[in-house]
This record gives sequence, structure tokens and C-alpha cells, in this order.
Amino acid sequence: MNSIQQSKVAIVTGAARGIGMAIAQRLARDGFAVAVNYASSAGEAETLVAAIREAGGQAVAVKADVSKPDDVRRLFDITERELGKVDVLINNAGVMKPAPLADTSDALYDQTFDINVRGTFNTLREAAARINDGARIVNFSTSALALNLPGYGMYTATKAAVEAFTRVFAKELRGRNITVNAVAPGPVATPLFLDGKTAGQIDTFAKMPPLQRLGEPDDVAGVVAFLVGPDGGWVNGQVLRANGGLA
Repeated sequence: MNSIQQSKVAIVTGAARGIGMAIAQRLARDGFAVAVNYASSAGEAETLVAAIREAGGQAVAVKADVSKPDDVRRLFDITERELGKVDVLINNAGVMKPAPLADTSDALYDQTFDINVRGTFNTLREAAARINDGARIVNFSTSALALNLPGYGMYTATKAAVEAFTRVFAKELRGRNITVNAVAPGPVATPLFLDGKTAGQIDTFAKMPPLQRLGEPDDVAGVVAFLVGPDGGWVNGQVLRANGGLA
């Protein structure tokens, strides 16, 4: 049996950059074979896969738009063919484009709900039929839910749905020894958060947590690694707010 077949297998959606990339790198270091999912960032995904392989890990890049059920099925198909049956699903793919509700277009509403909510729904539904017993699933929410920030109403609404999925799905998988949790980061220094913000806005966010800094992708990756690792097996149906004490 080769090393790929012996490794546990993880799918990380939206893994070409930011938090997803940090998670893929951390899981590869922890011994997982990683499917690096991307929607449009092919070059970055392939660079990440090459780096993981150069470090002695196993990885494959898989293009899939998680908002499309057929793409999600193909994501699982390719992962199973190239790496093996899935043990870990990380639902990291997401979009955040702050805007007051009154100024939100139908197109932005559709895009945000399609990726953040429908995308998570699609992967959870596929995982129910295809993921190994004893698996770990980690969804992504946001600590902004607790802050009620103007301009973030639509984004936090999508993440409220993800938290509901998390709690219910954990119970629906009763009897299979599968845990389902969510991580809810505070502000993290990634392009998703930094784009469109002034230096003053970024500084304000950085000072909000008692630890007085923005989170880093590795901070969040460490929380995910705990949840999918041997010490996280008794945590189930929970939302971990990894935010430096912000809320």
C-alpha cells in the first residue's frame, strides 16, 4: 500500500490563498493528503500543491465552484480517485463584500448566498453520502455575527445559516462518529478582509480584540488542526470563535 493510500484525506475548499491556503499547508504537515480546491486561482493552487509535494506531502489541485452541485460531485470524484476516500472536509470557500442592505444589488445577494450558503450545503450533502465514518467536518462562520456591524448584514446572515447547518448536521450524522463544527474567525490579515479598507479602518479593527492585533491565517489553521486532530474528537456541533477575545 502506498503512502497516499495510508494517509487520511482532506478536502479544503477555497484553498488557493488566505486562510484556506494556511489550512492546507498545516494539514499537509500533519500528514493529511490534501485536495486543494479553487474556483479561479489555478496558478496559486498549483503553486501550493507543488510546495506541499516538495515538502514531502501529498496534494492535488481541483477546480470546482462549490455553488454548483455537479462541480462538488466532481471535486469528490477527483479527490477519491487521486488521494482516496475523504476523512476531512473544510468548508472555507467564501465571499465577503460589505455593503449596506439598502445598497445591496440582487447580483451581490445571489453571489454571497450562492457561495457561502449553497456552497456549504452542496459539500455537506455530498459528504453525507461519501465521507468516511469517523470523519471531521469544519465549516466557516464569522465573529462579525456577534458585532452587528453596519454593512455586514448580508454576510453575517449567510454565516448564521452556516452555523445552523453545523449544529443540525452534527445531529443528523448520529451513529457514524463524525464531528461537525464551525470556526468563526475575527478580522484576519487576508486579502478577503483587507481589500477595500483604508489603513485607518484596518488599524481600528486591529485594536478591537484585547490581544490588539489582527489574526493571522496560521492562527485559524491551528484551530482547524485541533478540531480535525486526535485531541478534537469530543468537540461536536460547536462554533469556536477564534478572534483574540473580540466577542
